[in-house]
Amino acid sequence: MSNPGAADETPIRSVSALAELLAQGCKPREAWRIGTEHEKFGFIRPETAASESSPYPGLSAYATPPYAPEGIEALLKSLQKSEPDDWTSVLDGSHIIGLKGRGELAGAAISLEPAGQFELSGAPLRSLHETARELRAHLDSTRPLARKLGLGFAPLGFHPTATRAEMPWMPKSRYAIMRDYMPKVGSMGLDMMQRTCTVQVNLDFGSEQDMIRKMRVSMALQPVATALFANSPFKEGKPNNFLSNRAQVWTDTDNARSGMPACVFESDFGFERYVEWVLDVPMYFVMRDGKMHNVAGRSFRAWLNGDRQDGLEDFRPTMGDFEDHLTTAFPDVRLKQFLEMRGADAGSPDMMQALSALWTGLLYDDASLEAAWELVRSYPWEDYVKLRSLVPMMGLDTPWGEGTVRDLAAQMIAIAMDGLQSRDIVDEESQATEWIYLAPLTALVAGAPTQAEHWLERYYGAWQGDTSRIFLESEI
Repeated sequence: MSNPGAADETPIRSVSALAELLAQGCKPREAWRIGTEHEKFGFIRPETAASESSPYPGLSAYATPPYAPEGIEALLKSLQKSEPDDWTSVLDGSHIIGLKGRGELAGAAISLEPAGQFELSGAPLRSLHETARELRAHLDSTRPLARKLGLGFAPLGFHPTATRAEMPWMPKSRYAIMRDYMPKVGSMGLDMMQRTCTVQVNLDFGSEQDMIRKMRVSMALQPVATALFANSPFKEGKPNNFLSNRAQVWTDTDNARSGMPACVFESDFGFERYVEWVLDVPMYFVMRDGKMHNVAGRSFRAWLNGDRQDGLEDFRPTMGDFEDHLTTAFPDVRLKQFLEMRGADAGSPDMMQALSALWTGLLYDDASLEAAWELVRSYPWEDYVKLRSLVPMMGLDTPWGEGTVRDLAAQMIAIAMDGLQSRDIVDEESQATEWIYLAPLTALVAGAPTQAEHWLERYYGAWQGDTSRIFLESEI
């Protein structure tokens, strides 16, 4: 979740001006980039919890670390201190709540999800090889500093052991507003905030028509990604009957701002139609003079029309306000000045890289994008919406057509493979091609267990029902 700024104080002239804001994201093919975002849960390592000098008194092994006095705040400060030329602090009042990259890391950021889930928002990079190196560098720089604080990190889709009450809250103004509002609009919004982690890739488009095709393909196929990357089979120490409990949480978080908006497959879809949908997403806040004002539940459309609403009487909507508002819409594929793929559980580094490879291969080659569109259009839109509700429990075994989602996934991966081979980008260091990053997915469609299925095998086998063993086995 990004940090609001509302820097552009230009008054909103029209809906078409908001559509033009999105259209500014159109780029020539040579400027298309790959941006990755990945989250992971922090935990207190067992040797730290057992120490008489533990900086986390009262917290047991594998508990989620607090923000302060030791914990997440200390890790952010340690990262900045160890790499002062690379990071500057992001503050919310007096609290450090993230780091912004500079120099060689310009375009990258480290941010915190509501319960301290640690997120790297990677820089826009040219190739999958560069994103792989960025991920390795991030983990290599973070791991030793975390160990000094007695912490580890596990990339899982839903927290496997903690209750909601056991999860901390980070001192971010935005999250305080959401914490109050979420229970009013869904039963699992606080779970989404505190107990989920995701991995996503952000990709560019060349024109409005290119955006439309990419949006439709990726929105329809997002449930297949959910099945492939399922990695959250536990809740509060027990199997939860889902392979992706993170995806199940999103079915009742806040359906006015999430899911698979029908407008994407309507004949008039484009930048302006998406703006129209976002205008009807209830507001969270407005920023003025560095202060966040709680206007949760208010209508941006009514505000734009000049209708009186409590809390907004003294403010007039600006382009910056709308840019902030865009970040409060949570569809499975989010449109900003690029496209965000949002359907996958966090997972192992290999799986993080595989997500970027899958969508890059599908969307960044013309022939592959056309093949993916032909695949998608052979079924009605409603079938994909239904699929979204089924895959959290059934995963790749979910029925689809005359087969299962595993068959659909195999077609997707074959198309993505062709797309990456067509890109033909070879790593200068290893001489590897980009399609090697699809290897974990080709194994899955050949019958290998998903991450969730692997953990369930461990739970009923070697772990003998001790879910806490997942932390060290998944640690990165």
